[in-house]
Amino acid sequence: MNALRDLFLLDPNVVFLNHGSFGACPKPVFEAYQAWQLELERQPVAFLGRRFDALMDAAREPLAVYLNTARDNLVYVQNATTGVNIVARSLDWQPGDEILTTDHEYGACNFTWEEMCARTGARYVKVAMPLPVTTHADFVERLWAGVTPRTKLIYLSHITSPTGLIFPVAEVCRRARAAGIMTLVDGAHAPGHIPIDLTAIDADFYTGNFHKWLCAPKGSAFLFARPEQQAALLPPTISWGWTETRTFVTAHQPQGTRDPAAYLTVPNAIQFQRDYDWDSVRASCYALIRETRERLMAVTELDPIMPDGEGWIGQMVAHPIPVQVEDALAFKTRLYDEYRVEAPIVVWGGRVFIRISVQGYNTRADIDHLISALTSMLH
Repeated sequence: MNALRDLFLLDPNVVFLNHGSFGACPKPVFEAYQAWQLELERQPVAFLGRRFDALMDAAREPLAVYLNTARDNLVYVQNATTGVNIVARSLDWQPGDEILTTDHEYGACNFTWEEMCARTGARYVKVAMPLPVTTHADFVERLWAGVTPRTKLIYLSHITSPTGLIFPVAEVCRRARAAGIMTLVDGAHAPGHIPIDLTAIDADFYTGNFHKWLCAPKGSAFLFARPEQQAALLPPTISWGWTETRTFVTAHQPQGTRDPAAYLTVPNAIQFQRDYDWDSVRASCYALIRETRERLMAVTELDPIMPDGEGWIGQMVAHPIPVQVEDALAFKTRLYDEYRVEAPIVVWGGRVFIRISVQGYNTRADIDHLISALTSMLH
């Protein structure tokens, strides 16, 4: 994995263990991104006025193959939060309708649902998923215990932001479809991190980021909708695609004047990971994250939040640290200022966690530095 470090633009003076927040774009992909921007500026009218639709359609072709779905089931959006907002703001919510979720969801999207419920009288119902988790089967049963006759949609992260857990979304979607309940999967951390087969998952809606684990430029993500659900979705901006003959793609693709370079670079990011055998890279990262988990247990003297080898984690792990909630920000600041370690300190459920991401550019030396820093800070 050492050779990959030189392909990224990251500051060599920082131990970067926070790929999960905003990702990092490798040089070849970033150069392709800048090439698209330059091409746009050389002839903006031709690019945006005459070539835009064909370029965007072509950029969705390899994406559809990558995600195993039809091209016209996908549209590009700026980020997964945008995708969640499109679904939340488009569906016909009635007073008493329930959106079922867990207490591990991303804060910005919680705000989205809470605002929508405040306007419509719908209810945002969070099922507590206590730590440590046990098995995926137990997770599904605990979630399903929250289903009522008023449950209209289940909203679920594929990989959670605060706790770094992989949820069994395919099984949840299967049960929901059989019960006539819609599903929205928030895959903000999933593309490039774990395999995604949208046909197998079979959600009604799925949104995911490319700027994180796929290593595409910032501002690139997708929204998937099953064909029978597409007409209900309103784009964030009503623009030139809003015609009587509109489709899901034509309604959402034109969004006023904007730079589409990040979207057009997604095929380059997919190809970059193919060129560097990213399945092997992911496997190496997973091995290192499991080792890191064991070392965090030793230095913190706290138990992990998930069992080992049960499919709960990929390249990202959250582990509790013996720090008071009120001291979390100061701890994070010290970790960066004194030790140059970039890693989020997360407050969740009244406890403090450190969330470690391992990407292809990380090495065991990075983890050694982290453990040394934590040992000094905690003991």
